[in-house]
Amino acid sequence: MLLKDHIQDFIKFKPQLQSFIFRMLTNREDAEDIVQETYIKVHKNIETFKGESSFKTWVFSIALNLSKNHLSKGKRWLENAQDYGAMLHAYSPEHWAKFQQVFESTPDKAYEVKEHIAYCFNCINKTLELNQQVCLLLKEVYEFKVLEIMQITNLTEGIVKHAVADARKNMVRIFDNRCAFVNKEGVCHQCTTLKGNLNPKQNAHVQSLKIKMVKEGNNPNKERLLNLRLELVKNIDPLSSPNTLVNTFMLESCENWVEEGIEKKVLESRPKSVAHMSNY
Repeated sequence: MLLKDHIQDFIKFKPQLQSFIFRMLTNREDAEDIVQETYIKVHKNIETFKGESSFKTWVFSIALNLSKNHLSKGKRWLENAQDYGAMLHAYSPEHWAKFQQVFESTPDKAYEVKEHIAYCFNCINKTLELNQQVCLLLKEVYEFKVLEIMQITNLTEGIVKHAVADARKNMVRIFDNRCAFVNKEGVCHQCTTLKGNLNPKQNAHVQSLKIKMVKEGNNPNKERLLNLRLELVKNIDPLSSPNTLVNTFMLESCENWVEEGIEKKVLESRPKSVAHMSNY
């Protein structure tokens, strides 16, 4: 196959590649940089591609290695990371004003619950071990086969299968404990709260009932609910959807919000005299 044919293939699956990297890095600019670096590396090393895997698989393996280098100093997210952001925006007019400013810049100025569910999936996935994050995304969202995932990640078949199984198990547990929108018992009310605050004229619950996953919220089969979440995530490109600006802003800000929220909680828990001294 000629270089120009490979370039055409690269262009075809570039949106998938970029969304995969973004879901790992949670930063649009960084994802764009990694895609560019991947393209350059592919162009320079195309002669080393022997066709032992598909071209797409080879490219994803290059992008994954570059992304891992970028993430080497990063930390797994806390399972309640979103709570810190919600707390800051509830008590800080400055944070809420910034959030509204971002929302006002969106094309339709309407916040869709299904897109928030996809955003939430990304947050929960970031709490997993890196191999679990990667293997779950590759298999369940981007629909690579186990053999292809082995080639992309350089992991054994057993490790890949265990990573996917453990990722699913952890996702089910976390969603079951957190998602009040679906099972009505979790602690996270962001979907309803955000939609109500941003779209006061719309009934969040009426709109949400159009989502298959919400309709089956009482289904005792938690694996089924995870599959419905995955189905929804697969159909939403986090970098080109009506709520991209809002969700990207939240994903890029989440780690800073956690740090600010933890600091705020620490200060509030200290004696007033000590907290006051910390201002000097």
